[in-house]
Amino acid sequence: MEQRHPDGRTVVVSGGTDGMGRGIALARLGRGDTVVVIGSGEARGAALMADAALLGAARRCRFVQADLSSIAAVERAVEAITREHPVVDALVLCANRLNRTRRESPEGLESTFSLYYLSRYLLGHGLRFQLDSADNPVIVNFAAPGLKVGSVKFDDLQAERRYGILRAQAQCGRANDLLGRNFLQSPSSRARYVLYHPGFTATRGGVAHLRQPARGIITVLGRVAARSVDQAIAPMVELIDRPPADRLTAIDRGRQVDLSLRTFDPDNARRLAEVSRSLVLTHHGPTQLLPEPGEPGGPGSAGGVH
Repeated sequence: MEQRHPDGRTVVVSGGTDGMGRGIALARLGRGDTVVVIGSGEARGAALMADAALLGAARRCRFVQADLSSIAAVERAVEAITREHPVVDALVLCANRLNRTRRESPEGLESTFSLYYLSRYLLGHGLRFQLDSADNPVIVNFAAPGLKVGSVKFDDLQAERRYGILRAQAQCGRANDLLGRNFLQSPSSRARYVLYHPGFTATRGGVAHLRQPARGIITVLGRVAARSVDQAIAPMVELIDRPPADRLTAIDRGRQVDLSLRTFDPDNARRLAEVSRSLVLTHHGPTQLLPEPGEPGGPGSAGGVH
């Protein structure tokens, strides 16, 4: 069981071994927090731990290796976290991966959907009790609120008929908009939910594996529009200390997003939540990651701010 730093928080970061997730993990370690990083790569996890040691924070940093495109791996990661950390002050959701061709998760779901959307749905609900034990908990979801590109294809959610890398990414961006909206309507914890679009950011991930035109578009954006990781994450590093008062906040490159946009449609948010729950139960089985019927955030819950 952890010994909480007297002045620090406990922060969980998915996708925390690279890019913005890594930047937030190191920044919060520098402030005295305990940080649990979930990532799929052992080497990158070891590199993060080495950097934590340079900060004098090795004892406050933990790496949990997990491929979050797998529901079972998400479940194991949550179990590992909850054994050691009864309180989670902030959950930061960054895990994503660009797949040139359609891939399936170990449970048979389309991999981008499983990683970029479903893992975030499961982590937010799966850590609900730990978030509720914090004084002022917050969930920060790095996605793309404010963009209108793409939609959730309920008739082809797993891209079995048509797959494209940008199409898959855009669908998951809109799915995360609906995830935030459903958390507003039917929260499973007291956490404030923040959807954050940092804009195009210069991270270490390469584009050589991508096909044209995606490779060319991303290369050009990287040259003319990319912000540094430190610039991109700065507002969210601060926000962990002072979460917004509203249950749901969406921010697009520093500007607050109008939650009445169609991308936050409440009916579609309920529909996606129901479909997501059904997919988890069908492809994985019963799990404590999901709230029970009648429990806050579960089917039949009253919803609303509490």
